[in-house]
Amino acid sequence: MTSPRSASSPPSAARSTAQMVVWFGLSFLTAAIGALASVDAKTFYASLTQPAWAPPAGAFGPVWTALFVMMALAAWRVARDGLHASNGFRWRHRLALGLFVVQLVVNGLWSWLFFAWHLGQAAFIDVLVLWTLIAVTLIAFWRISRLAGLLMLPYLAWVTLASALTWSVWQANPALLGG
Repeated sequence: MTSPRSASSPPSAARSTAQMVVWFGLSFLTAAIGALASVDAKTFYASLTQPAWAPPAGAFGPVWTALFVMMALAAWRVARDGLHASNGFRWRHRLALGLFVVQLVVNGLWSWLFFAWHLGQAAFIDVLVLWTLIAVTLIAFWRISRLAGLLMLPYLAWVTLASALTWSVWQANPALLGG
């Protein structure tokens, strides 16, 4: 007869895998929600006046896919670390993962604001809030797992570019994105 799992035992592989499925699921659900808003994004994006430094439209899909994979891995690392905590998830794990979920919501909203509803100012405010949430989440992740924090750095860099691009495109296209 085996003894019950003690509070300090490492999590089972099944539990760790379940955590991975949850964080990949949430990340790609966010991507799917953004994709629904972006059905006509290619045509709309092509109609906008863009700065010379804007990435080509074809770069966005592969970059976002890679970012969502790294984001999910980062969240999973933090969640997995929380499973190792002797008393279950500590408040710092809950806070870090809560921030991660909030930034996912703000991330998904941007596509609707910009591509579906053509609200340039709201999209710009959203991307600034997103950048702030990513930075805070990155710090919270870093304090738990340096690898998790590092996995969030490319996301922060890309959203830095996205912030500048959102501003520039909004300002250059007041008739299409609201002045």
